[in-house]
Amino acid sequence: MGWETERATQAGTRYGCFLPDLTGLARDLSAADLPWHYISSRGARGNLLAPFRQSARRLQQLSPMAVLIDNLRITGRKFVTRSCIWFGALALGLISTAAVAQDKPEAGNMRLVGFSDLQARSAYQPWIHHQGDRWIAYIGHHGGIPEAEKPVNPLTGQAEFNGTSIIDVTDPAHPKYLAHIPGEAGNYEAGGAQMVRVCDGKTLKKGDPNAVYLVRPFGNQAHEIWNTADPSHPKLVTRIVEGLKGTHKSWWECETGIAYLVSGEPGWRVARMTQVYDLSDPAHPIKIRDFGLPGQQPGASGATPTMLHGMISLPQANRVYFGYGTNEGGILQIVDREKLLSGPKEPIEENLRYPEVGRFLMSPLNGAHTTFPMLDMPIAEFAKDKIGKVRNFVVITHEQIQNECLEPRQFVWFVDVTVENRPVSVATWMVPEASGNFCSRGGRFGTHSSNENMTPIYYKRLMFFAHFNAGVRAVDIRDPYHPKEIAYYIPAVTDHSDQRCAKFDNGQQHCAKVVQTNNVEVDNRGYVYIVDRANNGMHILELTGSARDAANFAK
Repeated sequence: MGWETERATQAGTRYGCFLPDLTGLARDLSAADLPWHYISSRGARGNLLAPFRQSARRLQQLSPMAVLIDNLRITGRKFVTRSCIWFGALALGLISTAAVAQDKPEAGNMRLVGFSDLQARSAYQPWIHHQGDRWIAYIGHHGGIPEAEKPVNPLTGQAEFNGTSIIDVTDPAHPKYLAHIPGEAGNYEAGGAQMVRVCDGKTLKKGDPNAVYLVRPFGNQAHEIWNTADPSHPKLVTRIVEGLKGTHKSWWECETGIAYLVSGEPGWRVARMTQVYDLSDPAHPIKIRDFGLPGQQPGASGATPTMLHGMISLPQANRVYFGYGTNEGGILQIVDREKLLSGPKEPIEENLRYPEVGRFLMSPLNGAHTTFPMLDMPIAEFAKDKIGKVRNFVVITHEQIQNECLEPRQFVWFVDVTVENRPVSVATWMVPEASGNFCSRGGRFGTHSSNENMTPIYYKRLMFFAHFNAGVRAVDIRDPYHPKEIAYYIPAVTDHSDQRCAKFDNGQQHCAKVVQTNNVEVDNRGYVYIVDRANNGMHILELTGSARDAANFAK
């Protein structure tokens, strides 16, 4: 049974109506094609009118048949029979709407090149590495789901907790699964190994030149390093740190070996802060310091600042851009990298303030998931200006948490940081909800993350934003004051899709199997990789048409 009809049938049974197996009808039939006697001859009990009235707003968006809710004036068996007819028609309306939103991919100026189901594992971070003459995609996974806590790895025949997938994408049209490294036991964000960064040993100052090193968390309790020189047979090198209470979106400078590990150090007042390590010799990690916002450190008092989400470092600019908060109370912190590494280390308020050169306080309604720097951008509009014709920006992407628009919308802010101690937001961007009725599609609608690779093909020209049930969006950012969407791709649900539920103030709950494009990355060839939080796999995409012309591909 298709998931749409299965959910509709369950709902119908709950309210005393038997609905047929409508598999296959979603694409071919409308509500008018449902034989009324097929339903009216089934059982009749239960009052449908109250829940229908409570859900009137949603129903009116889904089907013209919703007008019947105001016309039902019949009692007894005849009322229930017509209610069931109405419910059957509504079910097909639900099916039809869901089919438009979920069953078929939607695209503009972007096309699908290849696909991997990722063994039906929920995915967080993709990282694509040019490894010798091959291109390897490393995918960090969230934990499992209650219905599939340990998906089977076909390569080993074993059930394995979600961890890290390694996939050869040299031929992007035919991705080849090479290995899966199991992660920590646990569902959703309680397990897995959601983050991944990769550096060549020959790039690191003290690394084995024949090695390729992968840094990843082990669930929420540790960070570890693996050697993936043979990506089909990864080998554990060492555990960097253990006994943590949280991990997340870390960063590793391959040219220096400095790693900024998002960790939950015991004693700190937040589950995520920064542990700075020298990993230039991956087999022998050296801790440099702990770091966070003043008020997060052990022994502090008063209100606790919002916890860290992640960071991006630019050693060549001597800056690290930290993002705090996820969907509320966001903070962009601009840090002098050299002062961070060489300054006083004891985590007291004075020392934590010392490396900071700027801070941007966001609205309490929005958080800072990804803080992507774009420095030294010439602005065409200011080309004739004596001062200020070149500007620095940080693009801040927020993360939507609640399903079906039950919290403030999360989107993208373009922040001018040319004057670092006076950052200012100059533009925002989001997908208009009405362009796809996304609040009604199920799951999260809003941004989550942006690409982080600074390939010249796209850097300071185009950015890609993962937008949950609105797929991935390509945005022309050459004028950061006026960002413009130029391409998109929304995948279809798959047989492995997980469901997402939302409970409304009226007590009603809506569940649906959905697309949840979670993270996006690009490679140095220009391919775009999106991975899905609801087990819909990895889609490899490329730009087409006028969108491709906006990029910097070799002529």
